[in-house]
Amino acid sequence: MRQLLADKVSGNLVGLWLLVAEHLRLGTWDLLCGWTGQPTPRVEPRLALQLVHEAALCTTGVRQKRALSQNGFELANGLPWLATDVAIHSLLAERTVAATQRLQVALGKLRRTLGHFAGRVLAIDPHRLRSYSKRQMRRRAADAHARPLKFSPTFFVLDSETRQPLCFTTATSARSVTTASQELLGLAAAILDPQPGQTLVAADSEHFTAELLDHIRTATHFHLLVPMGRQALGSLNAAVFTPHWAGYATCTRPYQPRRSEAGPFWQLVQRFGERPEQYAYKAFVSTTDQDVVRQLCDAFPKRWHVEEFFNADQALGWQRAGTQNLNIRYGQMTMALLAQAVIHQLRQHLGAPFADWDSRHLAEGLFRGIEGDLRVCEKTIVVTFYNAPNVEQLRSRYEHLPRRLEAEGVNPHVPWLYDFKLDFCFR
Repeated sequence: MRQLLADKVSGNLVGLWLLVAEHLRLGTWDLLCGWTGQPTPRVEPRLALQLVHEAALCTTGVRQKRALSQNGFELANGLPWLATDVAIHSLLAERTVAATQRLQVALGKLRRTLGHFAGRVLAIDPHRLRSYSKRQMRRRAADAHARPLKFSPTFFVLDSETRQPLCFTTATSARSVTTASQELLGLAAAILDPQPGQTLVAADSEHFTAELLDHIRTATHFHLLVPMGRQALGSLNAAVFTPHWAGYATCTRPYQPRRSEAGPFWQLVQRFGERPEQYAYKAFVSTTDQDVVRQLCDAFPKRWHVEEFFNADQALGWQRAGTQNLNIRYGQMTMALLAQAVIHQLRQHLGAPFADWDSRHLAEGLFRGIEGDLRVCEKTIVVTFYNAPNVEQLRSRYEHLPRRLEAEGVNPHVPWLYDFKLDFCFR
């Protein structure tokens, strides 16, 4: 690797080195060393870092067929070569689901300290990935007219105000939404450590079960807001509604689900329309009756940011599923979660329109789209960009990087690059 740096490297993947600076700010290396259980001199954390960078590039297919080598990609991972499928498979298969969940919690806590989460409104949502596994498994149809297909269910929790993912869980297709959500909210609680009543979780109608409502009430500090779907509302007297503005009124009344042992809860009913013949209703169940209008008009609409997140970032590694080996699936997808975290930090410094690009566009236009070279100057790796976008904005954040990192209280030495420092030059 030292020889490759001494010989200099030219390529179009040098934009990926911007993420190295964000790894230092986030503390990625310590997370990967902790997850692999190996110290800096070992190869395992470097293999994991390769997975993070592959996710950032939105790569798919067989590694040997990818044009990633001889462009500086392997050097960004601290390796002189591109790791093979066998080496990556062994790395992932040996790390348990529990160990990977601990990595998600550690990452989430770091992001919380960096201000990536507001922690007031969370959205939970299942994200079903088309599975290409040859195993026998339960099949699902997207609608009544579609052919049932194999899916790998993945469940995300998103901070609805900052639009950043906290964590996820995945499982076989036989797992229910309720049991997966209980595990998911346990991970979110470990990250946020919320005070009672501090955080509202907005869900969709799939989460409307007595079991989940009971779990939220008895085993967590969260509040839950979930739509009732097509459930019958019974009689609704106009006198019990409180008008808030023209065409909008709400009703709050106790609600006891069947088979619930922790109720009663609260049924929140929205009424739309000014005249009786125009009335339309939509009902929710909540574990709290406080700030009803805020719950229904402010918090719940923010739940749809989770769909925007899927559209923008699923190409990082949450778009399709191959193997059903859960150790491997958790590992792959958690490396994508790390990639999303450092990309989010990078977006803060790119400026418009690049900060608004989705992950695939950013990979093609920035990480693969900038020409440049790498060289060593004394004890510093210098990355030179020749056609960087928003040059002045990037220069103000990344030029003289060692000095900037020290001012932020971050060690400027890159541990997986033999303690070289990193700097950038824009031409």
